[in-house]
Amino acid sequence: MSGANGLAGIYVPGSSPLHRLPVGVKLLGLAVCCTVLVLLRSPWAMGAAALVTAGLYALSGVGAAAAWAQIRPVRWFAVALFAVQWVMAGLPTAAMLTSRLVLAVALAALVTLTTRTSAMLATLERGLRPARRLGVDPFRLSLLLSLTIRTVPVMAGLAARVREAQRARGVEWSLRAFAVPLVVSALRHADALGEALSARGLDD
Repeated sequence: MSGANGLAGIYVPGSSPLHRLPVGVKLLGLAVCCTVLVLLRSPWAMGAAALVTAGLYALSGVGAAAAWAQIRPVRWFAVALFAVQWVMAGLPTAAMLTSRLVLAVALAALVTLTTRTSAMLATLERGLRPARRLGVDPFRLSLLLSLTIRTVPVMAGLAARVREAQRARGVEWSLRAFAVPLVVSALRHADALGEALSARGLDD
Protein backbone atom coordinates (compact mmCIF):
# COMPACT_ATOMS: atom_id res chain seq x y z
CA MET A 1 0.00 0.00 0.00
CA SER A 2 1.37 3.37 -0.98
CA GLY A 3 1.51 6.41 1.22
CA ALA A 4 -1.32 7.99 -0.74
CA ASN A 5 -3.50 4.97 -0.22
CA GLY A 6 -2.60 4.99 3.44
CA LEU A 7 -4.00 8.50 3.69
CA ALA A 8 -7.10 7.60 1.69
CA GLY A 9 -7.84 4.65 3.94
CA ILE A 10 -10.09 1.72 3.03
CA TYR A 11 -13.41 3.57 2.88
CA VAL A 12 -16.20 1.76 1.03
CA PRO A 13 -18.84 4.20 -0.25
CA GLY A 14 -22.38 3.50 0.88
CA SER A 15 -25.58 4.89 2.36
CA SER A 16 -26.12 2.49 5.26
CA PRO A 17 -27.04 3.69 8.76
CA LEU A 18 -23.41 3.17 9.78
CA HIS A 19 -22.18 5.33 6.91
CA ARG A 20 -24.61 8.10 7.93
CA LEU A 21 -23.80 7.85 11.63
CA PRO A 22 -21.78 10.84 12.92
CA VAL A 23 -18.06 10.11 13.10
CA GLY A 24 -17.89 11.07 16.77
CA VAL A 25 -20.58 8.54 17.61
CA LYS A 26 -18.71 5.82 15.73
CA LEU A 27 -15.42 6.56 17.46
CA LEU A 28 -17.12 6.66 20.86
CA GLY A 29 -18.93 3.42 20.02
CA LEU A 30 -15.63 1.80 19.04
CA ALA A 31 -14.08 2.80 22.37
CA VAL A 32 -17.09 1.49 24.30
CA CYS A 33 -17.19 -1.79 22.35
CA CYS A 34 -13.48 -2.45 22.87
CA THR A 35 -13.89 -1.74 26.58
CA VAL A 36 -16.81 -4.17 26.76
CA LEU A 37 -14.75 -6.84 24.98
CA VAL A 38 -12.05 -6.52 27.64
CA LEU A 39 -14.65 -6.90 30.40
CA LEU A 40 -16.40 -9.94 28.95
CA ARG A 41 -15.62 -13.15 30.82
CA SER A 42 -18.10 -15.68 29.43
CA PRO A 43 -17.63 -17.57 26.15
CA TRP A 44 -21.36 -17.14 25.57
CA ALA A 45 -21.03 -13.38 25.97
CA MET A 46 -18.10 -13.36 23.55
CA GLY A 47 -20.17 -15.37 21.10
CA ALA A 48 -22.94 -12.79 21.39
CA ALA A 49 -20.37 -10.04 20.73
CA ALA A 50 -19.26 -11.89 17.59
CA LEU A 51 -22.89 -12.04 16.40
CA VAL A 52 -23.32 -8.32 17.06
CA THR A 53 -20.14 -7.57 15.10
CA ALA A 54 -21.33 -9.71 12.20
CA GLY A 55 -24.67 -7.95 12.34
CA LEU A 56 -22.98 -4.54 12.16
CA TYR A 57 -21.05 -5.63 9.08
CA ALA A 58 -24.27 -6.84 7.49
CA LEU A 59 -25.95 -3.54 8.35
CA SER A 60 -23.07 -1.57 6.82
CA GLY A 61 -23.49 -3.27 3.46
CA VAL A 62 -19.75 -3.21 2.76
CA GLY A 63 -19.92 -6.76 1.46
CA ALA A 64 -18.51 -10.10 2.57
CA ALA A 65 -15.28 -9.61 0.60
CA ALA A 66 -14.48 -6.32 2.35
CA ALA A 67 -15.35 -7.83 5.73
CA TRP A 68 -13.14 -10.89 5.21
CA ALA A 69 -10.32 -8.68 3.92
CA GLN A 70 -10.16 -7.06 7.37
CA ILE A 71 -9.99 -10.35 9.29
CA ARG A 72 -7.90 -12.40 6.87
CA PRO A 73 -4.58 -10.62 7.51
CA VAL A 74 -4.64 -11.33 11.27
CA ARG A 75 -5.65 -14.98 11.03
CA TRP A 76 -2.13 -16.38 11.43
CA PHE A 77 -1.32 -14.07 14.30
CA ALA A 78 -4.60 -15.10 15.92
CA VAL A 79 -3.71 -18.78 15.47
CA ALA A 80 -0.28 -18.23 17.01
CA LEU A 81 -1.75 -16.28 19.92
CA PHE A 82 -4.33 -19.01 20.49
CA ALA A 83 -1.68 -21.73 20.51
CA VAL A 84 0.62 -19.87 22.91
CA GLN A 85 -2.20 -19.00 25.31
CA TRP A 86 -3.57 -22.54 25.17
CA VAL A 87 -0.22 -23.89 26.33
CA MET A 88 0.36 -21.18 28.93
CA ALA A 89 -3.14 -20.48 30.28
CA GLY A 90 -5.52 -23.14 28.99
CA LEU A 91 -8.18 -23.42 26.31
CA PRO A 92 -10.82 -21.03 27.77
CA THR A 93 -8.32 -18.18 28.21
CA ALA A 94 -6.85 -18.76 24.75
CA ALA A 95 -10.30 -18.64 23.16
CA MET A 96 -11.27 -15.45 25.01
CA LEU A 97 -8.05 -13.54 24.26
CA THR A 98 -8.04 -14.51 20.60
CA SER A 99 -11.70 -13.59 20.23
CA ARG A 100 -11.07 -10.19 21.78
CA LEU A 101 -8.24 -9.50 19.35
CA VAL A 102 -10.16 -10.53 16.24
CA LEU A 103 -13.33 -8.67 17.21
CA ALA A 104 -11.43 -5.50 18.16
CA VAL A 105 -9.65 -5.51 14.78
CA ALA A 106 -12.96 -6.15 13.00
CA LEU A 107 -14.69 -3.28 14.79
CA ALA A 108 -11.84 -0.84 14.17
CA ALA A 109 -11.81 -1.84 10.50
CA LEU A 110 -15.58 -1.32 10.28
CA VAL A 111 -15.11 2.29 11.37
CA THR A 112 -12.55 2.88 8.61
CA LEU A 113 -14.70 1.07 6.05
CA THR A 114 -17.66 3.36 6.71
CA THR A 115 -15.88 6.65 7.44
CA ARG A 116 -14.16 9.02 5.05
CA THR A 117 -10.71 10.12 6.13
CA SER A 118 -11.67 13.78 5.76
CA ALA A 119 -14.69 13.33 8.02
CA MET A 120 -12.66 11.51 10.67
CA LEU A 121 -9.96 14.19 10.63
CA ALA A 122 -12.53 16.99 10.92
CA THR A 123 -14.28 15.32 13.86
CA LEU A 124 -11.06 14.58 15.73
CA GLU A 125 -9.80 18.10 15.11
CA ARG A 126 -12.98 19.62 16.57
CA GLY A 127 -12.79 17.35 19.60
CA LEU A 128 -9.15 18.20 20.19
CA ARG A 129 -9.48 21.99 19.96
CA PRO A 130 -9.10 22.43 23.76
CA ALA A 131 -5.58 20.99 23.37
CA ARG A 132 -4.61 24.22 21.58
CA ARG A 133 -4.39 25.85 25.00
CA LEU A 134 -1.51 23.48 25.77
CA GLY A 135 0.33 24.48 22.61
CA VAL A 136 -0.78 21.39 20.66
CA ASP A 137 -1.93 21.67 17.05
CA PRO A 138 -5.39 19.97 16.96
CA PHE A 139 -5.09 19.18 13.24
CA ARG A 140 -1.75 17.41 13.54
CA LEU A 141 -2.90 15.50 16.62
CA SER A 142 -6.12 14.46 14.88
CA LEU A 143 -4.09 13.33 11.87
CA LEU A 144 -1.89 11.24 14.16
CA LEU A 145 -4.89 9.59 15.82
CA SER A 146 -6.59 8.94 12.48
CA LEU A 147 -3.46 7.35 11.02
CA THR A 148 -3.06 5.27 14.17
CA ILE A 149 -6.57 3.83 13.76
CA ARG A 150 -5.92 3.08 10.10
CA THR A 151 -2.55 1.48 10.81
CA VAL A 152 -4.27 -1.60 12.27
CA PRO A 153 -5.54 -2.98 8.93
CA VAL A 154 -2.42 -1.76 7.12
CA MET A 155 -0.02 -3.65 9.40
CA ALA A 156 -2.30 -6.70 9.34
CA GLY A 157 -2.16 -6.66 5.55
CA LEU A 158 1.64 -6.42 5.56
CA ALA A 159 1.85 -9.35 7.98
CA ALA A 160 -0.43 -11.43 5.74
CA ARG A 161 1.73 -10.79 2.67
CA VAL A 162 4.87 -11.75 4.59
CA ARG A 163 3.22 -14.99 5.74
CA GLU A 164 2.24 -15.84 2.17
CA ALA A 165 5.81 -15.21 1.02
CA GLN A 166 7.08 -17.47 3.85
CA ARG A 167 4.86 -20.33 2.73
CA ALA A 168 6.03 -19.90 -0.84
CA ARG A 169 9.67 -20.21 0.31
CA GLY A 170 8.96 -23.12 2.65
CA VAL A 171 10.02 -21.25 5.81
CA GLU A 172 6.56 -20.79 7.30
CA TRP A 173 7.69 -21.50 10.87
CA SER A 174 10.80 -19.32 10.87
CA LEU A 175 10.39 -16.36 13.22
CA ARG A 176 13.31 -14.53 11.60
CA ALA A 177 11.89 -15.05 8.11
CA PHE A 178 8.69 -13.40 9.33
CA ALA A 179 10.01 -10.60 11.55
CA VAL A 180 12.71 -9.18 9.25
CA PRO A 181 10.54 -8.74 6.11
CA LEU A 182 7.69 -7.38 8.24
CA VAL A 183 9.92 -4.72 9.79
CA VAL A 184 11.33 -3.80 6.37
CA SER A 185 7.82 -3.58 4.88
CA ALA A 186 6.63 -1.45 7.80
CA LEU A 187 9.58 0.94 7.35
CA ARG A 188 8.92 1.20 3.63
CA HIS A 189 5.27 1.98 4.32
CA ALA A 190 6.33 4.62 6.86
CA ASP A 191 8.66 6.19 4.29
CA ALA A 192 5.92 6.25 1.65
CA LEU A 193 3.48 7.72 4.14
CA GLY A 194 6.04 10.35 5.12
CA GLU A 195 6.44 11.31 1.47
CA ALA A 196 2.68 11.61 1.11
CA LEU A 197 2.48 13.82 4.18
CA SER A 198 5.40 15.92 2.91
CA ALA A 199 3.62 16.42 -0.41
CA ARG A 200 0.69 17.81 1.57
CA GLY A 201 2.93 20.21 3.49
CA LEU A 202 2.73 18.26 6.75
CA ASP A 203 6.38 17.33 7.13
CA ASP A 204 7.47 20.08 9.51
